[in-house]
Amino acid sequence: MSDLSAAERARYARHIMLPDVGISGQRKLKSASVCVIGAGGLGSPALLYLAAAGVGRIGIIDDDLVDATNLQRQIVHGTPGVGSPKVESAKERLVEVNPEVEVQIYNERLNISNALDILNGYDVILDGTDNIPTRYLVSDACEILGIPWVYGSIFRFEGQVTLFNFEGGPNYRDLFPTPPPPESVPSCAEAGVLGVLPGVVGSIQATEALKVILGIGESLSGRLLVYDAKGMDFRTLQVGEFPERTPVTELVELDAYCELPAGASSNEGAAGSSDVASDGTGGDGMFGIGGAGNISPDEFVARRETGWEPFFLDVRRADEEEIVSLPGTDLRVDHNDILSHLSEIPKDKDIVVYCRTGQRSMMVAFALKQSGYDHEVLNLAGGVHAWADLVDSTVPKY
Repeated sequence: MSDLSAAERARYARHIMLPDVGISGQRKLKSASVCVIGAGGLGSPALLYLAAAGVGRIGIIDDDLVDATNLQRQIVHGTPGVGSPKVESAKERLVEVNPEVEVQIYNERLNISNALDILNGYDVILDGTDNIPTRYLVSDACEILGIPWVYGSIFRFEGQVTLFNFEGGPNYRDLFPTPPPPESVPSCAEAGVLGVLPGVVGSIQATEALKVILGIGESLSGRLLVYDAKGMDFRTLQVGEFPERTPVTELVELDAYCELPAGASSNEGAAGSSDVASDGTGGDGMFGIGGAGNISPDEFVARRETGWEPFFLDVRRADEEEIVSLPGTDLRVDHNDILSHLSEIPKDKDIVVYCRTGQRSMMVAFALKQSGYDHEVLNLAGGVHAWADLVDSTVPKY
């Protein structure tokens, strides 16, 4: 392990005073390496705190340029950096924060041809991406390389963090085995985001990375931390391994499958609530997460015609309900507010949850199972759009 100079001992004195860190812990940080994918909303605070903490080598991957619209939340950049590559802007700031840290930049997009080469050799990966293909790529590469990675996402006022691929714990594909359909995960540009939200989430991600390096505390492996900024509430959902999943042994191209728009960036961490919602059908129709499964609209209708009477729960917004409501709906609750309305959802009967495309509803189905709903809890796969395709073509898609 690298020794600490007198100047470094002074710089990191508040760390060294901590019983769980000390000189030996600070040496671990100096000898460690963390690669941050995306110098955007989540990457900004994470990079600043990792550098300030004295992580010896920090990698930054991003192919985007600093834009004025980034400055509301991407605090590693400043107005003078507008128009410059984000990796260069971020490196300049990190060197100002801590010149003792080695910063390695990759002004390119992570893809299947470079991911293994770039990520290999890092101790921890921190994900600040905003698109599904890159997120699966990070997960698969880390699984192949045996590197733990810290997942984070943000959406409007909500953020999520967990630790994947750590000491035999679950990975991203255990939670979301297959990519969701196109248009299911809006970016921050499309949905908006509270500027301070990525500061909170990115800082938690940095905390998890430091804990992994130091070998202290209880990690978020196996737990998804969900933060609601408006309600100032933190809650955790259990995340388990999917026993039937085949281990990843090679990288696959997902951009075409997910129909990633041309020019979409990978540095924001957007997705949040919608991201905890891959529809998971994968062609077999009944896969779910956390004990919740999927049911297609036509199968749902057929079962109801035989006398099945599940509680039919709509988790879309009120303005979406005004466009269309599926027949037999018993209750509509915005998916962000579901945990405060559990008393209105019966525990003595089966539940089917739906939304626009089956994404938010899968998250809710998962949350209900984690909240002690023992009867069958099913996600209406494909949501309103699939209902229009399979049951009633007069139902509007929007």
